[in-house]
Amino acid sequence: MAILDKPFATSGAAGEGIELSIIIPARNEQAKIARDVAAAGDFLQQAGLAGEILVADDGSDDGTANAAWNAASCLPAGMVQVLRGEISRGKGHAVRRGISATRGRWVMFADSGTCVPFDNALAGLKLLQTGECELALGSRKLPGSDIVIPQIFSRRIFAGLFRWLIHRLLDLPRELTDTQCGFKLFNGDCARELFSRCQSDGFLFDLEIILLATHAGYRIKEFPVTWRCDRDSRISLTRTPLSVLRELWQLSRRMRSISFLQRQISHPKRQGSK
Repeated sequence: MAILDKPFATSGAAGEGIELSIIIPARNEQAKIARDVAAAGDFLQQAGLAGEILVADDGSDDGTANAAWNAASCLPAGMVQVLRGEISRGKGHAVRRGISATRGRWVMFADSGTCVPFDNALAGLKLLQTGECELALGSRKLPGSDIVIPQIFSRRIFAGLFRWLIHRLLDLPRELTDTQCGFKLFNGDCARELFSRCQSDGFLFDLEIILLATHAGYRIKEFPVTWRCDRDSRISLTRTPLSVLRELWQLSRRMRSISFLQRQISHPKRQGSK
């Protein structure tokens, strides 16, 4: 396994032979990350996919990196990389750093804790491979979704208020049912391009990616997932609302600025599925 610590650098063309790159962002996930890495590796092998797993460590101060290292020793050499950040800069930053290091024809990220089984990715991959879209988003709200362990009541209230707010402040596609499910797949070149332009370091990076993709003319589809709530979530209901409101206001101002959009996407072009 390789441990990387390098600045962002868009890799450009997909690496030869890598079909799927899996990014797992992690912040103090020592108790979970080994299971995540093992599950991702099992999925790649059972699905017959040539792939890579990138653990994007967001400045963890526990044994997250070592636990990932130990799990990687049970998988084929070179399958796992750990990208370590010296300080915590947010989930969005960690995912962006992971995406920039990928080589896969297809790219996905999945939250630590294996809230969605990795084999659910096959439905998203099918959408990408058949050219139906460039972004395939897992959704907990579609018919066919299965909620095994629901969120606690207070988090459901927070999630409902959040959905109400973002649809009033942001020009999101109305047909999308779930913007925040941490299980998203992309055309690889599309992902590397979009994330190189994303500025959100925190909780709202998903929204910025969706907005950038929409303005660039990329097609977005959703697919149902099986999901179980991680009751050990790092989202704090006492700290998160204020930071989310601040991020949301900043994102809203950026995305409403025509000059921002022209600067970020000067030549909108849809990425092909090839």
